[in-house]
Amino acid sequence: MDRSAQIIQTSWIGIVANVLLASFKAAVGLLANSVAIVMDAVNNLSDALSSVITIVGTKLSQRPADRKHPFGFGRIEYFSAIIIAVIILSAGITSLIESAKKIIYPTQPEYTETTLIVIVVAIIVKLVLGRYVRNKGMQLNSDALIASGSDALFDAIITLATLVSAGVMLLWGVSLDGILGVLISIVIIKAGVEMLSSPVNELLGVSISAELTNQIKKEVSEFEGVHGVYDLILHNYGPDMKMGSLHINVYDTMSAHDIHGLTRKITMHMLMRHGIVLTVGIYAIATGDNKRTELQTTILQALVSNKDIVQVHGFYYSEKENLISADVVPDISIHDDKAFVSHLINEIQPLVPGIHLEIVVDHNYSE
Repeated sequence: MDRSAQIIQTSWIGIVANVLLASFKAAVGLLANSVAIVMDAVNNLSDALSSVITIVGTKLSQRPADRKHPFGFGRIEYFSAIIIAVIILSAGITSLIESAKKIIYPTQPEYTETTLIVIVVAIIVKLVLGRYVRNKGMQLNSDALIASGSDALFDAIITLATLVSAGVMLLWGVSLDGILGVLISIVIIKAGVEMLSSPVNELLGVSISAELTNQIKKEVSEFEGVHGVYDLILHNYGPDMKMGSLHINVYDTMSAHDIHGLTRKITMHMLMRHGIVLTVGIYAIATGDNKRTELQTTILQALVSNKDIVQVHGFYYSEKENLISADVVPDISIHDDKAFVSHLINEIQPLVPGIHLEIVVDHNYSE
């Protein structure tokens, strides 16, 4: 079963569980002639909404790419997660307002044996369902499932607080409904904001994890003929779709045919292993006993010795254009790229008199 099918299956489990719990509450409420329990059953039916949103979002994200959306619709999953996070935030804010009212205007809740049975059953169902859905969401890298599972867990926490309040009320006659409600509402609001930030960051373009960055560079470096990996950039178009680029160092003695074969192997490997559509650029390392190699050594050594530079690559010398170019990645403390480049050229130009020198500042997008 592929990822999307597992997400949909998990969401259906959430819908069925909520419907069964709602049916149980409705039956108990009708038998006990309790309007409160019946209304709580209706609330459980609305809880299934997050699972419905997840299913719809997952199905829409599977639509094939078209002319207007050449990278597919995978990002729709992030919108699903945002909608569910907003629902959780709304629930938290509503709960906070109602709980604050109970503190200002305390009421005397009434609990019966039937009510307590319903509360215990609801806690067990929601805890099991919430943990299952949330764990599947983490396993499948689905923000929507994680949010949906968290929604169920918060319902369990709220219901547990009701149970604790009922126990305190029955034993000591003290109502903690309002105070517990406020505390739990704050936790829910905080969690809702955190859940909202994850899909929003994905849409804005969050940096890839250091683990994936190191893994990609390690795998590419292991290909025969690769002598360095640089400038890794990845764009996320959904959990199953990434596009990006990187540069590799190869010896300048390598033929165009061999370079073509090497880059083809790398791109196929990245697509099959990580689902990444990758473009591979080439930097040529000067070899042999010639002027290009001498200039390469001179320029790279001078740049590497600069304390404000963390990486140097992409050396290029054109005798025809009388041009030397090199890429540098400056320390994070450098903010004025133009001034930094001017300083570097003034420092290094005397080493290569009569040759036009270009320094290109690269920014580290993946580390």
